[in-house]
Amino acid sequence: EVQLVESGGGLVQPGGSLRLSCAASGFTFSSYGMSWVRQAPGKGLEWVSYIHSGSGSTSYADSVKGRFTISRNSAKNTMWLQMNSLNPGDTAVYYCAAERDADLTTMRAAKAIDYWGQGTQVTVSS
Repeated sequence: EVQLVESGGGLVQPGGSLRLSCAASGFTFSSYGMSWVRQAPGKGLEWVSYIHSGSGSTSYADSVKGRFTISRNSAKNTMWLQMNSLNPGDTAVYYCAAERDADLTTMRAAKAIDYWGQGTQVTVSS
């Protein structure tokens, strides 16, 4: 059974930090590129960050660059998103996503995702 389980979301004040986790099982985690994708209320899906399956190279949306850091550990089948300097525009449901043979272009488009998590809510408010 394939599972992607996000955790770590919650309510935080502007300027604060959160660390999201995505625990994967049921597939060969190390063979999949991984992304974080978010959806704000009433908005469409927005790609946030990508980490390559092998090299570990990363990429970020301009809106989060310099504030968010993505990482993964294949031995733990886990991916993380460290979010600093949060602002209300970051309020969204955050999903982890897995794509076999992914590259940056396909994951930014988020149209060929193989597996999705159920999401975790992040709310940034004073």
